[in-house]
Amino acid sequence: MSTPALLVLEDGRTFHGEAYGAEGETFGEAVFNTGMTGYQETLTDPSYHRQVVVMTAPHVGNTGMNDEDTESRRIWVAGYVVRDPARVPSNWRSRRSLDDELRAQGVVGISGIDTRALTRHLRESGAMRVGISTVETDPAKLLEKVKASAEMTGANLSEAVSTDETYVVPAQGDKRFTVAALDLGIKDMTPQRMSERGIEVHVLPATSSIEDVLAVEPDGLFFSNGPGDPAATTGQVELLQEALGRDLPYFGICFGNQLFGRALGFGTYKLKYGHRGINQPVMDLTTRKVEVTAHNHGFAVDAPRDTDTETPYGVASVSHVCLNDDVVEGLELRASTGSTSEVGRLKAFSVQYHPEAAAGPHDAAYLFDRFVTLLEETA
Repeated sequence: MSTPALLVLEDGRTFHGEAYGAEGETFGEAVFNTGMTGYQETLTDPSYHRQVVVMTAPHVGNTGMNDEDTESRRIWVAGYVVRDPARVPSNWRSRRSLDDELRAQGVVGISGIDTRALTRHLRESGAMRVGISTVETDPAKLLEKVKASAEMTGANLSEAVSTDETYVVPAQGDKRFTVAALDLGIKDMTPQRMSERGIEVHVLPATSSIEDVLAVEPDGLFFSNGPGDPAATTGQVELLQEALGRDLPYFGICFGNQLFGRALGFGTYKLKYGHRGINQPVMDLTTRKVEVTAHNHGFAVDAPRDTDTETPYGVASVSHVCLNDDVVEGLELRASTGSTSEVGRLKAFSVQYHPEAAAGPHDAAYLFDRFVTLLEETA
């Protein structure tokens, strides 16, 4: 017999369902993911730390869990919400069911609720705190716990998901460059994409200093995706400013885009309900090309889209925008001083989405090639 489960949002909206995964109680920020596939990569994305993920796809778990598609060492979501879990997984790579994996890792979830109604509520009211419980049956009491739980705004979380020690992902084939990658919640596929292009990647802890970065004698610097509020992160912004001051080529994705924005002097703000899924249309303003991209972010950079901005490191401009809502999806920095040939040279760039696209479309894979070109031109 299934165990009843209760979901209560911060504003009191309540859903009754059945336990899915581990039994117990959990709290976090309620967000929804619109991807039709790739739930294993979503669950193991460190950017979802302290978030309860609602899947908009009604049927989840049909391909089970395998040992190849995880993006980090564990599942990071604080809770999981699905409508219709698969009764039996069916895939030749499957090693266990999604339900069993959630139980094994202690992830509390709920199934059998109207996820469409929940998603519509979050779209209209915004992302908010939520609790899921199989032990508390009184919605009012669970609501009290939800309101006492931590908020995402002001949370500095990247150090909680980062590696404790530096490790190296070797270049495939002939080594062309060395890159220092700051792990703010990095996904395994990201250094893999650089490795495929002849880059030896030194993945460093989030607490690394500029001295730690320079110690690996890098040709470039990379900041990864990650969880939390970029406005609550200061040490990594200062590190990036030190690197930009040394003209070290830079590439950042997701959280790395937000920190790049802050390093350039822009602000950041919390989106109403964020972008999470694998079907977001983005225009690269440098080429006018439209890409379908994979996203996972609840914060964005507040930068002018129609004018350039002079910074201590060069001229900054918006390079990518989301076609759904005009949110800034990329930045670039170009030299503003020096010889005639030097002025206008690309020095650093970033995007708000995931060009490694695991899972998701590969429209944006060219950005890794753009990074290689940047390294070549700076060498």
